[in-house]
Amino acid sequence: MTREEKNQIIDELSEKFAVTPYFYIASTAGLTVAQATEFRRMCFSRGLEYKVFKNTLIAKALEKTGNDYSAFNEGVLKGMSGIIFSPENAKVPAKLIKDFRKEAGKDKIAFKGASIEGGLYIGEDQLTALENIKSKNEMIGEVIGLLQSPAKNVISALTSGEKKLAGIVKTLGERPE
Repeated sequence: MTREEKNQIIDELSEKFAVTPYFYIASTAGLTVAQATEFRRMCFSRGLEYKVFKNTLIAKALEKTGNDYSAFNEGVLKGMSGIIFSPENAKVPAKLIKDFRKEAGKDKIAFKGASIEGGLYIGEDQLTALENIKSKNEMIGEVIGLLQSPAKNVISALTSGEKKLAGIVKTLGERPE
């Protein structure tokens, strides 16, 4: 591969990192060709993109983004590295990795690290935390539910005590001063 080709890959990869808020780095070194094909098929069916790059190209592309990904250089960008790009949801790749491990075996795919909107998650122990991350829409739904709850309580109290309230107002109005 010529220097020009490498620079082109680095540019394309850095643009991909810039526009994709969620990406995971995993090693699929233990997979057979059939298993790797199945993994790619599972990625595609869930709206994810999986590509394998050289670690040096990944490191240079991450440097070009302007964010600090230096923590990836020590342990994440060693050995075989494939990147799973998730354009919409942060937890879909984590679920994909866990589901694939159930089918193919725990030692077949290794989670190395992830970037979720600039936050870095490194190591196998972070996979469960990533699987439980709430999406933006889930968080908005929870906030709306919390905001609506007090208003619903007031309205239900007023409507359930409508007759009581009317009776109290009537009694207070008829009471001599």
